[in-house]
Amino acid sequence: MGIADGKRALVVGVANDRSLAWFITQALRAQGAEVALTYQGEVLEKRVRPLAEQCGATLIGELDVGDDRQIESICAKLREKWGGLDMLVHAVAFAEREDLRDRFLNVSRANFGKALEISAYSLVALARAVEPLMEARGGGSIVTLSYLGAVRAIPNYNVMGVAKAALEASVRYLALDLGSKNIRVNAISAGPARTLASSAIRDFHAMAHEVEQRSPLRRAVKPEEVGTMAAAMLSDLSSGVTGQTIYVDVGYNVVGM
Repeated sequence: MGIADGKRALVVGVANDRSLAWFITQALRAQGAEVALTYQGEVLEKRVRPLAEQCGATLIGELDVGDDRQIESICAKLREKWGGLDMLVHAVAFAEREDLRDRFLNVSRANFGKALEISAYSLVALARAVEPLMEARGGGSIVTLSYLGAVRAIPNYNVMGVAKAALEASVRYLALDLGSKNIRVNAISAGPARTLASSAIRDFHAMAHEVEQRSPLRRAVKPEEVGTMAAAMLSDLSSGVTGQTIYVDVGYNVVGM
């Protein structure tokens, strides 16, 4: 029996087969969960639909996390299909490419707001929407994805680091709000992974090489390791854990010099 047998999970943020969200999806399916996937726009739909078919997703639907009506629509479909929800994976982040290449000092007011809305507020909006669905199942678990740039100044991470800091703070406050409903909220801070999102970060390969050279395990994190940890955090194996940021970064965050 898998640790997610009988559970139903909504995964938001799969972009392609290299997405951390996709590795989480695979881990959940391997552990027995039913999954629903979302995509944003026609371009991503072409990438996500074949993956949905590959993993046997119960439902696939369009979702722009900046549109409350689309959030309500996907939750209505989940309610109709499943009656409730056990797990939510939030793997959504955005910053304009130029803001990951220029000085943080130069980020515009509009771009700052957009990065925080999509990367952090979307977790709040989704948590609010799935609260009744999880309550109908007697509780649930929410996991989002963060990065070390939330707590340290990482060159070229810039406004995304500020957004991740807001995301991790949101995790703590959501955990406080939702705990009485037996809904847990946690973040996984993953080491540098070669994904579509990371390709926008200048000198990303140098960041990844630094981790491989200086982390206690002296290697890069494997995306499968993020997937299995997320499955464990979403499952009842972590029933006493909420409001936390768990590092899956081969130990790099503990290193000083």
